[in-house]
Amino acid sequence: MTSLIRSTADDTAFKTLISQLDYDLLQRYGPKQSQYDLHNTGLQEARVVLAFNGNEPVGCACYKIAEPAGSVEIKRMYVQPAYRRFGVAQQLLAQLEAWAKEEGHHMAVLQTAIKQPEAIALYQRCGYKSIPCYGVYVGDDDSVCMGKDLA
Repeated sequence: MTSLIRSTADDTAFKTLISQLDYDLLQRYGPKQSQYDLHNTGLQEARVVLAFNGNEPVGCACYKIAEPAGSVEIKRMYVQPAYRRFGVAQQLLAQLEAWAKEEGHHMAVLQTAIKQPEAIALYQRCGYKSIPCYGVYVGDDDSVCMGKDLA
């Protein structure tokens, strides 16, 4: 059974999990991943949720405030392979959505990519729908953008 905690982007466990996520993405996308890395900065103010199995960090996700007002962008969702398919990602996402609603936000958006079908399926199961790509993802054929009304 995993436990969830709210934290910040400075959390050592978050940084460790993010390095694992970055390695996973590099394996999937190769050198192209470097262009996405540029969009995963600026998370100092992000709201972070961590999943633990005992004292071991096994998953993470965060959101940052987005435009338009009342929106958040889900970022850096990752669960270690041994803990996948046990509902950890759904728990992380539900906790992020609850936190965003507590802060008065009513819309969540996210970007994933075509070589992550498991992520796309997760977001669809959790009520996310395809939306036009936004911001830096406009025109990127590998990007899949999704959104969900949190109200």
